[in-house]
Amino acid sequence: MASIHIDPARVIAPVDPRIYSGFTEHMGRCIYGGIYEPENPNGLSDPKTGWRLDVMDVLKELKVPIVRYPGGNFVSSYRWQDGIGPKELRPRRPELAWLSEESNQFGTDEFIAWCRALGTEPYICLNMGTGTLEDALAWLEYCNSSANTYYANLRRKNGHEEPYKVKYWALGNEVWGPWQVGQMESQDYAKKAYQWAKALKLLDPTIELISCGETGFADWDRVTLRKLAPVVDYHSIHIYTVSEGKHAVNAMGPAAAEKALDITKSLIDLAKIEGGLEKDITVCFDEWNVWDPVRAPGEKGAEEHYDLSDAIAVASWLNVFVRKADIVKIACIAQSVNVISPIITSPQGLFKQTTFYPLHLFTNLMRGLSLNVHVNSPSYDGPTVPTWIKQLDKYEPESSKLTKFIDVSAVYVADAKEVRVAVVNRHDTEDFTVPFVFARNADVEGQVKVYEVWGEQLGFSNGFDGEQVKTVEKTINWEGKYLLKKHSFQVLVFKLK
Repeated sequence: MASIHIDPARVIAPVDPRIYSGFTEHMGRCIYGGIYEPENPNGLSDPKTGWRLDVMDVLKELKVPIVRYPGGNFVSSYRWQDGIGPKELRPRRPELAWLSEESNQFGTDEFIAWCRALGTEPYICLNMGTGTLEDALAWLEYCNSSANTYYANLRRKNGHEEPYKVKYWALGNEVWGPWQVGQMESQDYAKKAYQWAKALKLLDPTIELISCGETGFADWDRVTLRKLAPVVDYHSIHIYTVSEGKHAVNAMGPAAAEKALDITKSLIDLAKIEGGLEKDITVCFDEWNVWDPVRAPGEKGAEEHYDLSDAIAVASWLNVFVRKADIVKIACIAQSVNVISPIITSPQGLFKQTTFYPLHLFTNLMRGLSLNVHVNSPSYDGPTVPTWIKQLDKYEPESSKLTKFIDVSAVYVADAKEVRVAVVNRHDTEDFTVPFVFARNADVEGQVKVYEVWGEQLGFSNGFDGEQVKTVEKTINWEGKYLLKKHSFQVLVFKLK
């Protein structure tokens, strides 16, 4: 019998709001036609800045703490100096990651200003492909220096007197990948990144550095962490999940991220033990999402049209981050607009994809103290992608399986005296009536607020012609159990007496 057991005293760690961060890359219509469209014919853009104001309003609903920029694969052949100064003088360049052209009409200054207007912190990824350490130091100086030096003065000349104080800087993007301009072996990257980190911290000791990891369960992660642990603050990992046309594969895919975080945490511990380090190193999961590059190729803009099954998968992804609040402190959904995104634009407007709604509920409700919830649930035992999810789950006890149909995270919000429980029923055909069993120290009030994302069919999707999937709010009288509809996501808010 399925059941959910909750004790507000069983705290894992505070949920870091930065797990609800975003990512904007010069790819497809993410920047141009997404967040920036100065010549929009329908008056949707700010006449001075060119920002799409409707996009900014929707992103504000997501309370995005950090936005990563400018890539992604794009950054590995990006010359940041091309994107500053008078726009009419900025060079147009061939773009190698997605085989397009880059106009450079949107660059560092525009990105920082856009972040300030959105109320988010900028996060810059450095070019470790064609870029040099000298380029990286110049970019850092341009952004953060208050000295009387060349690039700081160039920023002032360009109309920005005060330093930007960009806090987060990544040491390259997916340098391990064969698709990456400037691909390296792990040892070569680690040696180079170590020297970059030392120099960057000499110029600005206040910055926080992110090492370029792989999936968290690759030997690349072990090698790079062992070398870079003394000089970085976070280790990044990237995973995308796919459906292959099967809902169960889609919904169970985030189990790979959960296992990846367990392994990465152990690799960080090992690096700290071997290095005799007394410092915090956590995970920056700065690319994650549902993305099938066959149905949405990157070189064609990667504009996924998500359905209810994808929304269920995204909710499961976010449950992972809440449950792993002890190790994952930053996570950036890839990407924020148009490109594998919860928001799709046209010159006439925008619509919110199915995946917008679980993300919106998590970022607005699932903050507080992550709780260790005990869940009894039937489990899925069919094919998984990757295949090792099924293999590793085979001998786990039922309550510890990563492929449970009922997937749960919970937070305790002390100021509101609320326990908020995010529950996904990942089964494609079966409803479950599930008891919620609270510990003796948690007496809940008689009414419960419920936020539900559901549709009758897994193929339901949203578009410019309307929304088949969105959040429905209701208040119910609590009787100790709740009916979880097939392929549904809900957040239940319990008020403690």
